[in-house]
Amino acid sequence: MIEIPAGEVALRDESTKSTWTVEVAPFLLAPVPVTRELYRAVHDGSPESPEAPRVPVTEVSWLDAVRFCNLLSRAAGLTPCYGLTDDPNAQDVTCDRHADGYRLPFEAEWEYACRAGTSGPHHGPLDEVAWYRANSQGRVHEVATRSPNPWGLHDMLGNVWEWCWDLYDPGVYGPYRVFRGGGAHDPSWSCRASTRRKSHPTFRIDDLGFRLARSLPPA
Repeated sequence: MIEIPAGEVALRDESTKSTWTVEVAPFLLAPVPVTRELYRAVHDGSPESPEAPRVPVTEVSWLDAVRFCNLLSRAAGLTPCYGLTDDPNAQDVTCDRHADGYRLPFEAEWEYACRAGTSGPHHGPLDEVAWYRANSQGRVHEVATRSPNPWGLHDMLGNVWEWCWDLYDPGVYGPYRVFRGGGAHDPSWSCRASTRRKSHPTFRIDDLGFRLARSLPPA
């Protein structure tokens, strides 16, 4: 995993025209989304697909993703981050962000890492860094086949959307969780560092996956 340095990021929601700044502590982030190969190695219920093992896993819900994080943490001898319940809306799921296990990135961590010190909508020319509607031939591709961002992270834009931990706006959308980054079927305007999307934590689709993060111990 790649160590992401501390910093801050300004998040913006276009629907409400609101902007807020978040301090980001150092953390670890996987250089690529979780692949089908890794998912199958840990979880015996991997979605059926003819895709190659290095293609990002898709058709996974937010709940699938957090359960996978706990499974992988236990397999690695780490402390799981998530406390899970039987609530189908996942509103009682808790996250111990100080545990050393695997977890989903928080939304602010995700955008901060995606930008990697850049300030534009993309961290490089979109055709070079992302698989999206104009160049994907309508399919998700193997990870790390586009150029990384300045911090060595691949596929932060395009290829597959990525679940984050956060609720989108609980006062309006209830249990809906955030996903980021754009996918292989999306136009360029969806594949921006600031683009926010949302859905129910049980939602699954063919270009939505996730990426692993871990917290670092306090200095």
